[in-house]
Amino acid sequence: MSDQDSTPGQTRREFVQTGGKLAATTLLPAIATAQRNNAARRPNIIVMLGEGQRADAMSLAGNRILQTPNHDRIGREGVYFRNAFVTNALCAPARAVIMTGMHSHSTGALGNDTKAPLTTPFFTDLLQEAGYEIALFGKAHIGNGARDRRWDYYLGYNAPGTNYYHPVMWEGTSGNITGPNTYSGYVDDFVTDRALAWLKEKREKPFCLLLWWTTPHAPFYRARRHLDLYNGVSIPKPDTFDDDFKGYPGKPRAFANADNKIGTTILGNDDPRSLEELVKDYYAGLVAVDENVGRVLDYLSQSGQLDDTVILNTSDHGFFLGEWRMYDKRFMHEPSIRVPMTIRYPKLFPAGRTVDEMALEMDIAPTVLELAGVDIPARMQGRSLVKLAKGEPTAWRKEWLYEYYEYPASQKVRPHRGVRTDRYKFIHYYSEQPEEFEVYDLKSDPGERNNLYGKPEHEDLTRMLKTKLTELRRQTDDPSLKS
Repeated sequence: MSDQDSTPGQTRREFVQTGGKLAATTLLPAIATAQRNNAARRPNIIVMLGEGQRADAMSLAGNRILQTPNHDRIGREGVYFRNAFVTNALCAPARAVIMTGMHSHSTGALGNDTKAPLTTPFFTDLLQEAGYEIALFGKAHIGNGARDRRWDYYLGYNAPGTNYYHPVMWEGTSGNITGPNTYSGYVDDFVTDRALAWLKEKREKPFCLLLWWTTPHAPFYRARRHLDLYNGVSIPKPDTFDDDFKGYPGKPRAFANADNKIGTTILGNDDPRSLEELVKDYYAGLVAVDENVGRVLDYLSQSGQLDDTVILNTSDHGFFLGEWRMYDKRFMHEPSIRVPMTIRYPKLFPAGRTVDEMALEMDIAPTVLELAGVDIPARMQGRSLVKLAKGEPTAWRKEWLYEYYEYPASQKVRPHRGVRTDRYKFIHYYSEQPEEFEVYDLKSDPGERNNLYGKPEHEDLTRMLKTKLTELRRQTDDPSLKS
């Protein structure tokens, strides 16, 4: 018998002298210590971030072509936020919002070309200070790739290069990050391999892992195993695909004249040439991501860590898949701003719960901090989702602010800002003359086909939404708001 066979607190000799019985004088302190440790035990945390995964690109959301059983599992065994949005539908700004819990006008990350490191602490920095091991695997796309932070492990990049089978990344531990280095393997498979290897390391601390996927971003390379996926499958056209912008009242030129159209040349040879090509490549990329989500869930289950780990899955923005012949994101229209959001943690959240309140990407930072028992900084403009996820009564937001700045960039999407309520949307294109506006009643017009702006019968609605937009900008200290 080894010393490990004795009661905690007993030596082997004491164990033998008591005839192998549990000595109360040693057992009771051990139980008390175990109870304290269990009470103080903080969850592991994994934040999975999709790349342009729109809200309905998940079979849990009712998609009849794309099957995502592992994404669905997180929602079925946890909480599904049916109305989740981003406040800036562009990669780098959205990721800065996620990490800081603050609007783009507060972080200073206004476009993808923002190279300077952010000065605001990330939620991962606060977790690390509180005793967590933190790691990022995948597409960072924040400033300089967030390499200025002292990650316990980092394998990341802003973009993996032009070939997803030979991704270019930076790597390092304890803040000593080197690169760029070229690796081999399909990018998200490779990143998952390395993330799983990191998860299998022995550690004394709880961990926070950011596992941020790359696909299905342009150039839309598929995993080899999916090269023939969706052959023969019919892709339905969106209702507005054939619209010439003359059939719907008042669609502004700022929207109609943007370049992010299927069949146009924006990114060179990476541009989709047809609706079928775009949708099938996009879905095939998400199938590969879903398989890798499943690999992580399987490992956590097999290692006995699944129920001790908070798993939050969402996306940096949505994506047009042929609405008005568009692809990509940027605009404040529903395909672009709506994202999936699910969270699994059975110790707190009931399985199968659906939340209809409006959740934002800026809510992720305060949510994670609350679950880890870390104080939420007053500067954060998002709100913790914990009470909503638990089903506890809580007053919640009735409207929120959207903003987009990058112009002219590659797609000539004009800067705009707006306000969305649970029913209405107001968009203001403010950077050029003439200024243009969109107003929609999403209850009667969920497809945003009938612009109400300028119609006399909707003047009161428009005035109310303009006022709300100004109030939100003032509440969040928008520096461009003139006093």
